Amino acid sequence: MIKKFVEATLAEDVGRGDLYSLISKATPTTAKVIAKSDGVLAGVKYIEVLAELENFNIEFLKDDAQSFIKGDILLKLSGDSHTILKIERTLLNILHHASSIATLTKKYVDLIDPYGVKLLDTRKTRPLLRVFEKYATRIGGATNHRLGLDDCLMLKDTHLKTITNLEEYIKNARKKIPFTSKIEIEAETYEQAVEFMRVGADIVMCDNMDHSKLKRVVEFRDRNFQSTLLEASGNISLDTIESYAKCGVDAISSGSLIHQANWIDLSMKVD
Repeated sequence: MIKKFVEATLAEDVGRGDLYSLISKATPTTAKVIAKSDGVLAGVKYIEVLAELENFNIEFLKDDAQSFIKGDILLKLSGDSHTILKIERTLLNILHHASSIATLTKKYVDLIDPYGVKLLDTRKTRPLLRVFEKYATRIGGATNHRLGLDDCLMLKDTHLKTITNLEEYIKNARKKIPFTSKIEIEAETYEQAVEFMRVGADIVMCDNMDHSKLKRVVEFRDRNFQSTLLEASGNISLDTIESYAKCGVDAISSGSLIHQANWIDLSMKVD
């Protein structure tokens, strides 16, 4: 999957061929990627595949999940000039995109890690980039939530509108979904959270609940359904995530890890 992604990414940039290579002869070339801002590196696995496909040499001075500061040299490259200049934008785009997500994710993780709460990503990813973007959140320290509709049965408010008897639906679902699959239900109120625990949800997502309601849900769970996992979600930001972690939930999910990540600044320089 990584190989196909890298091939498609490079093909998009090269098009029918790099015009530069038609004009000048290839010469031995070395280059380096320099950080122009602070961040967390992600994308190493993808760049290793790019190097193998295009037959150039790389030496990473930082690895996936390692922090860097402005001015650090992240990797060195060597090969012929045609190849190095052809792959420049593809290499930088991959590193920019992944590292920016990992950098923001790490900020979230650092805030809630002292409370033993997991940070989850969501399915709010760019089309056809889900595996890549979830890889980046994982490098930043998050735990991947479901990759798609096939690995967890999640019932959101839209699903619940179509279900007349939730208890019967859950019983039937247990007979049909894979044995290892969990059932998660989204609750918008304390009363819904209690009901969903009682009908057998493995995970209850507490969506857009204020802290007082969330604490009530946690207290009820701790007294009555200790095996049920609780996830907080909905408009959670860097400014608020620590306060949610203090409520006692098991996990906090946020789409902003991906869609609010601002690109860090990296540059490739030919020696």
